Amino acid sequence: MRLAAVIAIVLSVTPAAAAPAIDLPLARALLPGDTGCGDVACLIERAYQPDPRAKQLALALWADRGDLAGVGTDEIMDGGYRGTIHLVPQLPIGAYRQHLAWVAEAARSIDRFFADVFADQAAPNYRWRGLAFRFVRSVKKRTPSAYATSWAIEYNVAGSLLTTADGVRETLFHELFHNNDEAHGDWSAGHLQSDYEAILARCGQAPAVKCLAPYAPNTTMVRGGTYYAFQANNGNPVHEYAAELAVRYFKEQREMLAAGKLAKPAFKCGPSENARAWQAMVSEFFGGRDLVPAC
Repeated sequence: MRLAAVIAIVLSVTPAAAAPAIDLPLARALLPGDTGCGDVACLIERAYQPDPRAKQLALALWADRGDLAGVGTDEIMDGGYRGTIHLVPQLPIGAYRQHLAWVAEAARSIDRFFADVFADQAAPNYRWRGLAFRFVRSVKKRTPSAYATSWAIEYNVAGSLLTTADGVRETLFHELFHNNDEAHGDWSAGHLQSDYEAILARCGQAPAVKCLAPYAPNTTMVRGGTYYAFQANNGNPVHEYAAELAVRYFKEQREMLAAGKLAKPAFKCGPSENARAWQAMVSEFFGGRDLVPAC
């Protein structure tokens, strides 16, 4: 009875921006070993034939959520502060199957999150299903852990952040926000840039971690550097600040659901820039829904 109720809730909270189906040509581009298949499930079965357990996970992702677990391309990536990176396709089978299992669990966790936060009300204008997961492996490097574009998430099986279920879940929520930010017309650059630049100006040209700490939405750090939300030479870094802000929303709402209170002060209760960024993001992407009490 409880299971049926949970399923009903999950099905009722579908993304407001309906996810277009991943079509057969795209699936063929992302899955190796096409031998005349006429549907996506067949492609998955052929590609994952060497690993029955991985095949089961990939088929469930496709059947339950319309997510496709395939591979990225062989590419030389300009990684900004990370340097040049060689990425090669890596299907998550065999020794890499754990990554597919973590992705599947993260996807289920994100479904539960939206079902619980938006129970008995309209879903937000936010998409979290119908994604293409493109698995790759970096050669002689452990970055980037992931990146997102056009409803796809490139997932690096050698990524330094992707070594635990928690790390995968937070990273995928971060990348999921990037896709939604893009779909909302590069919202973060248009609405958070001024406050973001004011924070950097206040903390100086080589900002100290101590100065940035009150403004950092999340704890992710660049090794030997600063908060990822404020890392230079990383595209327009306000995009990363916004995605880390979304991760903070994810973490705070989950904590409120689990415990009814936060163990540390809410992000929005910090400096005024925090409160403005929080309110703007919650209103735009999460239907104004915030389980954290007012400051």
